[in-house]
Amino acid sequence: MQKRWIYKPLPTPEEVETLSNSINVNPHLSSVLWQRGIRDFDTAKNFFRPLLSQLHDPFLLKDMDHAVQRLKVAIDQNEKILIYGDYDVDGTTAVALVYSYLKRFYPHCDFYIPDRYAEGYGVSEAGIIWAEENKFSLIIALDLGIKASDMVTLARHKGIDFIICDHHLPGGEIPNAVAVLDPKREDCNYPFQELSGCGLGFKLIQAFAQKFRKEEEVYEYLDLVVVSIASDIVPIIGENRILAYFGLQKLNQNPRPGLKALKDIAAIKSDLDISGIVFTLGPRINAAGRVAHARGAVELLIAENEEGANQLAEKINLKNDLRREFDLSITEEAIAMIEGNETLRNAKSTVLFKETWHKGVIGIVAARCVEKYYRPTVILTESNDKITGSARSVKDFDLYKAIDSCSDLLEKYGGHKYAAGLTLDRSNLQAFQQRFEQIASAALTEEMLTPVVEIDVPVKFDLITTKFNTLLKQMAPFGPENLNPVFEARNIFVMDSLSSFKDRHLRFLAGQAGTNTTFNAVAFDLMEHYERLASGEYFRIAFTLEENTYNGITSLQIRIKDLKFE
Repeated sequence: MQKRWIYKPLPTPEEVETLSNSINVNPHLSSVLWQRGIRDFDTAKNFFRPLLSQLHDPFLLKDMDHAVQRLKVAIDQNEKILIYGDYDVDGTTAVALVYSYLKRFYPHCDFYIPDRYAEGYGVSEAGIIWAEENKFSLIIALDLGIKASDMVTLARHKGIDFIICDHHLPGGEIPNAVAVLDPKREDCNYPFQELSGCGLGFKLIQAFAQKFRKEEEVYEYLDLVVVSIASDIVPIIGENRILAYFGLQKLNQNPRPGLKALKDIAAIKSDLDISGIVFTLGPRINAAGRVAHARGAVELLIAENEEGANQLAEKINLKNDLRREFDLSITEEAIAMIEGNETLRNAKSTVLFKETWHKGVIGIVAARCVEKYYRPTVILTESNDKITGSARSVKDFDLYKAIDSCSDLLEKYGGHKYAAGLTLDRSNLQAFQQRFEQIASAALTEEMLTPVVEIDVPVKFDLITTKFNTLLKQMAPFGPENLNPVFEARNIFVMDSLSSFKDRHLRFLAGQAGTNTTFNAVAFDLMEHYERLASGEYFRIAFTLEENTYNGITSLQIRIKDLKFE
């Protein structure tokens, strides 16, 4: 698939020189920093040397004082507290964080994760009934609840109070809970809107610790927070960057037993970064709730000793293997459905339904279809006599807004700009497919349907040194809105060792005309260019830098995201 290269605006030479001189870095990296809003010494210092003291005051969140006070009353009066969270990575890490923290000094608490298949997403009536039967009088809802007004009202009638910690967009009304912590509330003036659900759970225990205990004790839970930040794909800027920076230190140096067990079973030998979490820990934690019940994920994350954690990690790893089988077979079916239908092939969106598809993996299948066809995708299956699904989007297409425009056809929906979930009655399926396609067709241009490679700055190979890479690494953790910088280099040629692997990917020694510097290059999913590369043609590349360790020796290599012939 052809990709569209977009070049980020570059600062003026004067701006580059001023920043380079003030922080003593090379002009190319100054340009990259400038593009990220780092324009002076103080901003650069905060960026490169984050401090936990830079975290925002948790009491700036609207209702935080009510939340902390209600929690204190519950503890003082020996009430039973239920920690209630979503079944994905963000929800299970949030539950593990709040539950583990409270358990260290308060015994009367438990946790509840709704069953993905029997209850679906959100606060369920079954969950409220379970809380009532087990005599809980306070529920702390994490990573869900902002649209649960009816369930909060039901709970109140049963003598159960709610504290909601949710980072999703509110609906028309805010639930009538004791406290609703959501930085996306219009009436909330918290300085940072992009916390994960687990991040909000962290702010709750941070506020409680500040008022009634010691704040330092909450920092040991930052390994859970960074796993949620990475897996929920929230921006790695502002407060998230600080939480992720220190969370990675904890995860790599002294992780809790459950996360250590997952790292061991995934055979992770080197330090994890955000991408490493996304591809190794996140899928395994998610697998528990995709093919079984997510309670197993929380039990792993709260495990207190290595032996127990290792046993739980084994079980979750087996579930991940099963999840992978479901994911691959359903993806193949989905692609076959598109390829076998001319209307679907030519559509601006993909909306597919099959009643036997496994509900736990349809979000992954939607993402894989976006990778292949690059258009907004909704994958639907049947669950509890309803149609339920997951949706994924492409750059600049607001998926949540599109689904909201179909709200009259839906029973339940929620999510973000690029990922969402929905439930509808079978009688509305065809109307939803038609409406969603109409919305996509009206909004999407041909440009928007072409995958994008965003390029930060052009460089020459001889500028890329060990010092250059050392400075570059200090810009980590990389993730949304602080992505690993993408460089462009021109007049590139294959100097030696062109080979393919797995019939899809390429390796070669890359040279550049006019320089004496060469790099080992790896190019994933670019097999189509093999013959032209072998012919000796010059080309330009969009690439990132990475370190490769082989036989104990670490060297710089380039990872080619795309290439175009000169």
